[in-house]
Amino acid sequence: MSIGGIGGIDSSRIQAMMEQLKSAATKPAASPVAPAGIGGVAQPAVAKLDFADALKSSLQQVSNTQKTAEELGQRFAMGDDTVSLSDTMIAMQKSSIAFQGTVQVRNKLVSAYHDIMNMQV
Repeated sequence: MSIGGIGGIDSSRIQAMMEQLKSAATKPAASPVAPAGIGGVAQPAVAKLDFADALKSSLQQVSNTQKTAEELGQRFAMGDDTVSLSDTMIAMQKSSIAFQGTVQVRNKLVSAYHDIMNMQV
């Protein structure tokens, strides 16, 4: 899939995407309630966050965004009257920004991996 216009992306949008990924990774899936604790008051259980699940979910969202943009682009190119040019361009820009954010996260993860591997034990 080809994503055009990468040079025109504002760095603040990439930063916003990074913040969105961070908030999605730290947001608990549900807030289960533990059995009653001291004094019969139920204590909220701390949801266990799994980094792999959060990363997989974020990558799936990026993939879905790219598929939607590609589908809108194809429908517009085929002359579908229900798809406007502005909707298509917005979807493509969202897709591009999501991909750029994912690349930045990947770069940070690779950098952290190299830093850890270069540590002396």
